[in-house]
Amino acid sequence: MSHLLNPRIVLLKEGTDTSQGKGQLLSNISACSAVVDIVKTTLGPRGMDKLIQVGAKVTISNDGATVISLLDIVHPAAGTLVDIAKSQDDMVGDGTTSVVVLAGEFLKNVKGFIEDGVHPQVIIKGFKKACALALAKIDEIAIKVDKKEPKKFKDLLLRCAKTALNSKLIAKQKEFFASMAVDAVMHLDSEIALDLGMVGIKKVPGGSTTDSFMVEGVAFKKTFSYAGFEQAPKMFKTPKICLLNVELELKSESSNAEIRIKDPKQYQSIVDAEWKIIYGKLEAIVKSGANIVLSKLPIGDLATQYFADRDIFCAGRVEAADLDRVAKATGGTIQTSLNDLNDGILGKCGAFEERQVGSERFNVFTGCPESKTTTIVLRGGAEQFIAETERSLHDALMIVKRTVEHSSVVGGGGAIEMELSKHLREYSETVDTKQQLIIKAFAQAFEVIPRQIADNAGFDATDILNDLRTAHHQGKTWYGVDIDNEDVCDTMKSFVWEPAHNKRNSIGAACEAACMVLSVDETIKNPKAGNIDDERRINPRG
Repeated sequence: MSHLLNPRIVLLKEGTDTSQGKGQLLSNISACSAVVDIVKTTLGPRGMDKLIQVGAKVTISNDGATVISLLDIVHPAAGTLVDIAKSQDDMVGDGTTSVVVLAGEFLKNVKGFIEDGVHPQVIIKGFKKACALALAKIDEIAIKVDKKEPKKFKDLLLRCAKTALNSKLIAKQKEFFASMAVDAVMHLDSEIALDLGMVGIKKVPGGSTTDSFMVEGVAFKKTFSYAGFEQAPKMFKTPKICLLNVELELKSESSNAEIRIKDPKQYQSIVDAEWKIIYGKLEAIVKSGANIVLSKLPIGDLATQYFADRDIFCAGRVEAADLDRVAKATGGTIQTSLNDLNDGILGKCGAFEERQVGSERFNVFTGCPESKTTTIVLRGGAEQFIAETERSLHDALMIVKRTVEHSSVVGGGGAIEMELSKHLREYSETVDTKQQLIIKAFAQAFEVIPRQIADNAGFDATDILNDLRTAHHQGKTWYGVDIDNEDVCDTMKSFVWEPAHNKRNSIGAACEAACMVLSVDETIKNPKAGNIDDERRINPRG
């Protein structure tokens, strides 16, 4: 009778998978730890690279965000680590591995409390309190540099860029690329928000890595060209530039088009009208006084020869991003019509030339007055190496950009993490509730960064951490791992500097991700879409 009095309530569709409670939470933490185990060996100056093959494409990288995004993680909880890595990459550019490792360690250190029955909300409250204390401590001890002293400020940027490149594939050329990254960012218009979209990066296979160079202006690969192009001049001083989104070639007839005429002369008038239209466009451009014509759309053989005969350089099918950079740099306006071409909408620059780079030819605009822009041309042997160089340089550019915007730094090499760990341990001793244990676990998690840096370098991590704890207890705030001598050192004096904004962002994001995972106590998976489709085929009306 009992089954009649308490009928079974079916709430979810048959086949829906639900799991909840403590077991589900522990499973989510284990999934996050599995992701951390994959990427933690890439941390630090001696971090290892990962080779990831997706279809026919092979990627070699030790960039945390790149590795995690290519892993194609499907576990819903572990997916939060993918999100924070991408967020760190977008916001700061560097520290993507650190943020994932930190989030995983926060969860790992409270796994025992979950097993012992501590409520997740108690842990989340402790984490948020500890995170606020850590961020306040960073603001308190961060070293600020005055932008009014250009030499000191440039040295600061160079050191931050070198620290970012220390763990990259191009670490041996860090002096070369750090200087390039700093020059590229400093060349931008600092009166407005620094726009890295104004720094173009082009890749040309061949040559040595140190054959890479920076152009103080806009450069892009020569586009497809028709006969007559070689007769056009390839160098100008103070040219006027016409930027178009207009097709300059004869249109091919539409298929199955039909025109009914009574007199053969009428057909000739139709052909003449088409030629008149194209010549009208070309004459309008020539009358505007432009020396260079660039268009997103094709410039045909007729137009190419027409311009070459009048000593005008032209290029069609220019990529939208390159044309936009030319427009911003030269002050030109991209035109979709040729009805009112005047001097006001033409761009201007100091010089233009077509230059050979390896097996490619580049169109180079320099001396751009309106908005400052740069283009970095990367060289190298293998395509994978050039691609990793681009990712590394992007990280350095982002770090320099954030340092220019915030101009405060902290010691790298695990120094700031050890100082935060010491600060939170001391604070936890003043707390008389169970939050003491949570804050202490949060503090202990910070030690994973210097420990992993030492592990990846082949050092004895236990000895290194004991030395670091002793040094920080003695008030040596900026002591971190000394990679060169298998010891500890003052990272401020060794110029291993990182932007404070980098650390603030990574700690905040790691704490938020850990709290999000801890707040989930039930996972519901709907039946596979394939099964639903099968049912619909069998019973299409439902």
